[in-house]
Amino acid sequence: MGSTADVVVVGAGVIGLSVAWRCAQRGLTVTVVDPQPGSGASWTAAGMLAPVTELHYEGRSLLALNQDSAARYPGFVAELADLVGLDVGYARCGTVQAAWDAADLAALRDLHAFQAALGVESRMLTARELREAEPGLAAGLPGGLWAADDHQIDNRLLHGALARAVAVAGVREIRARVGGWLVDGDRVTGVRTGDGQAVRAGTTVLAAGAWSATIGTLPAGALPPVRPVKGQTLRLRGPAGLLAHVVRGAVRGNPVYLVPRGDGSLVVGASSEEAGFDLSPRAGAVYELLRDAQLLVPALGEVRFEEVSTSVRPGSPDNLPMIGASALDGLIVATGHYRNGILLAPLTADAVADLATGRPPDTDLAACDPRRFTRSEVEV
Repeated sequence: MGSTADVVVVGAGVIGLSVAWRCAQRGLTVTVVDPQPGSGASWTAAGMLAPVTELHYEGRSLLALNQDSAARYPGFVAELADLVGLDVGYARCGTVQAAWDAADLAALRDLHAFQAALGVESRMLTARELREAEPGLAAGLPGGLWAADDHQIDNRLLHGALARAVAVAGVREIRARVGGWLVDGDRVTGVRTGDGQAVRAGTTVLAAGAWSATIGTLPAGALPPVRPVKGQTLRLRGPAGLLAHVVRGAVRGNPVYLVPRGDGSLVVGASSEEAGFDLSPRAGAVYELLRDAQLLVPALGEVRFEEVSTSVRPGSPDNLPMIGASALDGLIVATGHYRNGILLAPLTADAVADLATGRPPDTDLAACDPRRFTRSEVEV
């Protein structure tokens, strides 16, 4: 049994489906292979689009990519909505980063100065301005940071819309595990599913998130050195309007964020643990998230607890994604996005579609070249 396509995409999360959609729009025949589409990090994520508040001192290379992809989002979601008629919960709401104490406020001032030096727009908030922006925050917080360009999207609605878009575009879906690679000499020519189907393609795209390094075997340096980083998010439900913006904070040094949806639901996240592929919820992590979220927004003690969701993010050794050609011809890598997979989906999809059609990507991906690592140098 077998089939042939111009492109086969391994992985049907937000990244994989975005890539498949863009490739199909270029006139390519596309097959997507995944046993459980959207069940990984795409489901557990909170959907923050945060190039500003995700900026850290070591993150200059990532900043340009995040800003570029954030600028593509309005057109990306408008195109999706026009095609499938589904809301994806894109909200240009901005983000408030609250300081917990004076030391935290001083650290935010330093970070704000670093952001300004890089040309990133943000604004410090006084204690009064912070309370005016978010009256539900705890009393006595000394101030904060306002990031007007950090927004959000409902990642689950986005995945549903992308699934519909690829269907409309004629993408074939195979719900199966990829058991291995089809290789001819030094070229990848497709994949073989766990049930024995051979899917041959001129271009194979590896977009399986944290599982990308676990699929079959290839020569050294061809598989990306991604590692799983466990994360848990909580979903609560309270009155709509409890928060007007995405809220971030570090309660006694513990980072926490709260992402309000328009229907009154609220995503709280996120833990970060080096725990391999263990997907079991950890009671301590759930407690810590609830405790810190309620300390930041006391009214959360009265809302309804709905869900804990656990998955693994695809981390890379330098925390930059891997987007581009691999060490083997015919294999393009699109993984390692770590905390920014939802944000980087439009940019990644455009870049991979360019590569699949023989065009140079319209953004500089030198820092994301998957070939910067070799399996002999990095332990996965």
